[in-house]
Amino acid sequence: MACNGCTSSANGKPTGCKSNGSCSNGGCNRLNTYDWLSGVQVGYDDEITRFIEVSFKNGSRKEIFRNNNKLPIDTHDVVVVETEMGGQDVGVASLTGELVRLQMKRKKIAEDKSLRSVIRKANDFDMNRWEEARKRDQPTMVRARAIARSMNLDMKIGDVEFQGDGKKAIFYYIAENRVDFRELIKAYAAEFKVKVEMNHIGARQEAARIGGIGSCGRELCCSTWLTEFKGVTTSAARYQQLSINQAKLSGQCGRLKCCLNYELDTYLDALQDFPKNLEKIETESGIAYLQKTDVFRRLMYFTYKEKNVFHPLTVDKVNEIVAMNKNGVKPADLGNYAVKTPTRKSDTEEDLKYADTVGQTTLESLGGKKKKSRNRGRDRERRDGKNQPQHKTENRNQNQPQQKGKQQSQEQKQNQPQQKSPAKPQQKPKQNPQQNRTKPNRYNSGPTRPSVG
Repeated sequence: MACNGCTSSANGKPTGCKSNGSCSNGGCNRLNTYDWLSGVQVGYDDEITRFIEVSFKNGSRKEIFRNNNKLPIDTHDVVVVETEMGGQDVGVASLTGELVRLQMKRKKIAEDKSLRSVIRKANDFDMNRWEEARKRDQPTMVRARAIARSMNLDMKIGDVEFQGDGKKAIFYYIAENRVDFRELIKAYAAEFKVKVEMNHIGARQEAARIGGIGSCGRELCCSTWLTEFKGVTTSAARYQQLSINQAKLSGQCGRLKCCLNYELDTYLDALQDFPKNLEKIETESGIAYLQKTDVFRRLMYFTYKEKNVFHPLTVDKVNEIVAMNKNGVKPADLGNYAVKTPTRKSDTEEDLKYADTVGQTTLESLGGKKKKSRNRGRDRERRDGKNQPQHKTENRNQNQPQQKGKQQSQEQKQNQPQQKSPAKPQQKPKQNPQQNRTKPNRYNSGPTRPSVG
């Protein structure tokens, strides 16, 4: 990234002043549109107020206009400007003053070029008409897609932008091949009663106009600050040791992510010391093959074909071994050159240092607090042929182990006289002989059924 005052290298790429913003024009402002002079009071009769940058439809389109009338326009003011066909459009002033000249240098716009001028500041009538035109964008885009589909045209309407006066509309479309849309323009003009302009854009421009959230969780770069789209290839992912997975490397536009180029220069600088096109090295123990490369640790991992042990070697050691192989010399073994890398500790209780907390809830304590049914004691009395009221001590006995409950029930049976139950004997359900072998429920404190025979 460099400004126009910086020199260029042999391949035409700007080298950059590397003065951290201390150059004469305020630093490298190739993509910076922040108005850091917005709070400075500048006389409107000065030469620097002749040009104004105006943005349309939330910054999706920006143009430079002349302030021939010397209007007192500040940033974020709504203004009415001229159009190419003699109409009027409404936009927001995004930059004023000296920063507009820097943008003109970046976009290679000469100051003596014939530019359209600012007519006036927007009044209430202009604002109302502008808002009505903005409301027509979305329904018009939906209807335009339906008309293009009915004509079997291989194209997609990505966005629609109405002019501020509502007399003209720009249709942004995406198409991989050449499309003859002469009949489509006539259909749009008859349907929407406006002048039609067709503007071809790419997939990245469509994502920039629509916006969205990327896989990183932030808003898309192309819809916030990125205005220049450079080519991205899969070699950028290979240099950064990334797996070639199109689903992960592609953005919402369907193309490779622009952020793959952000750290590419750093990786290229780090890879300069690594040997080029190295796949294997020869030792007395055999041939060792390269498995992976750690760029920032400057390590290269080799393994023998018969063994599954990784030998991490530094870049300097690898270059030394490669030079020895060229001279016909083989080192003894890679274990002598390997460096120690930090490994994970064993997952033992002593290493992890677990601490027992007092009163910690366990599964056993949860199992002993199971809620009892209120009709459990009544059902037990019916089976025993007893018709006596249930006491509180009986409830306490139910919470005790099974053996103590058996002893208490047998003692009560011996002390009480045998009485015939007036109720009819309840028919016992048939049980599976396999169920008799299972352990009795410990919560049932009644007597067990005597075995027959």
